[in-house]
Amino acid sequence: MAEGGDKKDQQTTPVSKSPLQSEPTFSPPTPKPTKVSPKFSDLFAFGGPAPERINGRLAMVGFVAALAVEVSKGQDVFAQISDGGIPWFLATSVLLSVASLIPLLKGVSAESKSDGFMTSDAEIWNGRFAMLGLVALAFTEFVKGGTLV
Repeated sequence: MAEGGDKKDQQTTPVSKSPLQSEPTFSPPTPKPTKVSPKFSDLFAFGGPAPERINGRLAMVGFVAALAVEVSKGQDVFAQISDGGIPWFLATSVLLSVASLIPLLKGVSAESKSDGFMTSDAEIWNGRFAMLGLVALAFTEFVKGGTLV
């Protein structure tokens, strides 16, 4: 008996459509640009927008620069650092940190300016891989006792 009652509940009446009716189209809502808190303590908090982005940008520049100097001069990472690399590192760190902080202090997030192929997520992942690559390059050269290339 229960099956008979279920069959009655499952019956549906067909809906006829006229040729003039069209399917409703839905457009995704336009994302609002995200604002970040311009407070310095919020920017540099553990989950804040600044630390990983700045470190990633520095790692990307450092990894490419380390490989370029290694190929052109034949110096490993440790020789590059001891041969006058610290002033370059400090200057690059200050320049990229200030350049990264200016938009954040104005309340503009990287996500709000992100579109197309190079998104803010891609930048974060590229920075993470560059950090790993820089550590792997230094470790490999230390173990090998010379340049990688």
